[in-house]
Amino acid sequence: MQTDRNRILVESIRRLLRRGATTHLGKIVNKTHAADLSVVFRSLSLSQQRRLFDMIKDIEQKGVLFSELDKDTFLDLIEGMKVEDLVEILERMPTDDVADLLGRLPEEKAQTILDKMKKDDSAEVEHLLRYEDDTAGGIMVPDFIALSEHVTAREAIESLQKEHLDVEMPFYLYVVDEYGKLVGVSSLRQLVVVPPETPLKDFMTTDVFSVQTDMDQEEVAKIVARYDILAVPVVDDAHRLVGIVTVDDVIDIFRREATEDILKMAGVGDEFVETKSVLKSSRIRLPWLFASCMGGIIAFFIIGKFESSLSRIAYLAAFIPVIMGMGGNIGTQSSTIVVRGLATGRLNVRDIWSVVFKELSIGLILGLVYGLLIGSVAHFRYSMYALGLSVALAVVCSMSVAALVGSLVPMGFARINIDPAVATGPLVTTAIDIISVFSYFMIATTLLGI
Repeated sequence: MQTDRNRILVESIRRLLRRGATTHLGKIVNKTHAADLSVVFRSLSLSQQRRLFDMIKDIEQKGVLFSELDKDTFLDLIEGMKVEDLVEILERMPTDDVADLLGRLPEEKAQTILDKMKKDDSAEVEHLLRYEDDTAGGIMVPDFIALSEHVTAREAIESLQKEHLDVEMPFYLYVVDEYGKLVGVSSLRQLVVVPPETPLKDFMTTDVFSVQTDMDQEEVAKIVARYDILAVPVVDDAHRLVGIVTVDDVIDIFRREATEDILKMAGVGDEFVETKSVLKSSRIRLPWLFASCMGGIIAFFIIGKFESSLSRIAYLAAFIPVIMGMGGNIGTQSSTIVVRGLATGRLNVRDIWSVVFKELSIGLILGLVYGLLIGSVAHFRYSMYALGLSVALAVVCSMSVAALVGSLVPMGFARINIDPAVATGPLVTTAIDIISVFSYFMIATTLLGI
């Protein structure tokens, strides 16, 4: 339903742009949510994007659109914009989103914008920019509700009504001691059901899930998802509360991480390429295909080594695609399962050998089933028992080794802190192709005596 809605919106806006119907365009643009407009922008030229952007009257709407755009579209859109106009928009945005956007800009331009922003706003943004982009400190929101443990429920409610009207996540009230250290948390529900004169320390929850500023954003997201909380507090080395990571940021993290993993597993890098030029897309994908190229060359030399065997029994070549294909498929399945398990926390690197043994067992069982099937076909087609046995054993070997490699490589990568998703692409499939071809010819030449 949402896809159909976006498609109709894109078609309507493109049609109105062709007709030059500025009035109707303005009405649609200002009634459409910025998140939906970001989808429209992917289908428009830069000049059309700027034309629509200028029609947006609400400054906050422009800010939301900025945060929804991918990096390249954002940089192209603001190219040539006055610094004053950019500052006006950024000052109306959440601080964490501003820090994220400024992190995309050249350092000189980002500093120019910071210099022109209000002192309080720029100080908060500069504080966030000190942290790495993919850490809890880099994605946290510095606006939160924190009160002393001696404050009463009545005073806390009055504080919410007077001093914390613009806080992004008002559902949790964090409690700190005189040194600013996090000691507890209270929900709004707890706050309103206790007697008004009860101090926070008497009913707050002291078992608080918190994260350090240098924790990886993916680990932060897992904590929020595991404990079903709307926000997680971020503390520094001294356990002082410095910010919170909200659930909307967690959703964005999961989306980005899943996208990166899928792209890496497909062997096309870790960036969106559909919005890039042909040359940029080619440059991104070029190095990832190098492993496949080298694997193909190695397989060529392996097959060439057995050229005399092929010349004597040409139909050996007929089974190369199916043996490589079965190995490649189960290898991809195993590596995908392992990468996904590691990403969601369902698998642990410490369980490497149990995971590998399980996948190897599965590969062996499936190899026996399909080896028997394909070997039977080879036997009945050419009436050669030795050929059928060779094909069957090659399938068993190919699928077993493929499951082993498909599970062992990503687990090994994770053990040495390399993103395991890269193992699912050309690296695993190429290794499996080489092993499958070599095993097949070694088994066939031995059993057939050629």
